[in-house]
Amino acid sequence: MQYEIKGEPMPVVICQVAAGESMITERGSMVWMSPNMEMSTSAGGIGKAFGRMFSGDSIFQNTYTAVGGPGMIAFGSSLPGTIRAIPIDPAHPVIVQKRGFLASEQGVELSIHFQKKMKTGFFGGEGFIMQKLSGYGMAFVELDGSVVEYELKPGQSIVVDTGNLAMMDATCSIDVQMIHGVKNMLFGGEGLFNTVITGPGKVTLQTMPVTGLADALLPFLPKGSN
Repeated sequence: MQYEIKGEPMPVVICQVAAGESMITERGSMVWMSPNMEMSTSAGGIGKAFGRMFSGDSIFQNTYTAVGGPGMIAFGSSLPGTIRAIPIDPAHPVIVQKRGFLASEQGVELSIHFQKKMKTGFFGGEGFIMQKLSGYGMAFVELDGSVVEYELKPGQSIVVDTGNLAMMDATCSIDVQMIHGVKNMLFGGEGLFNTVITGPGKVTLQTMPVTGLADALLPFLPKGSN
């Protein structure tokens, strides 16, 4: 499979696939394709289906296969942001924000990733559940806004505002810390908690999480009449 990512701020990834090769997606992300791409929909088993639902994706999984020759299929992002190509292998699974998975080769498996610490689940920004990409193949994820990456050494940490954690290596760990000072918590506008990611591993941060975009647009939305 060969691919090309095009367009900003609403990018698409255009995949060229060989005859018999398949791509999977968890929701209606296909935007165009060649006529010989054949779609099939399945839940992939009850356990996997509910796992996808809890991690923010659809219960059903669409598989697109090139029939009778090479094919082309494009997957588009749902919000302004960035599409990243992530090579996955058994030694390098990654953890992604809910709803971050866009599409992948068929050898990539999407599952749920629970935070080990209960307080991290409730206050860490992305909630108790994130997505884990494992297996083998190329995966494509959509991230909100622009993207900045950091490579953390063992024991090295970075403090992140709620929602800005987009993706990290599975070798990283997450915790939360309360913002110090009552005035800071009440009037600082940063909430009560920050997320702390500790290495080793790569951390991918996004500049405008969808929650931040919603808050920015809220003052401009029509008010309901009484």
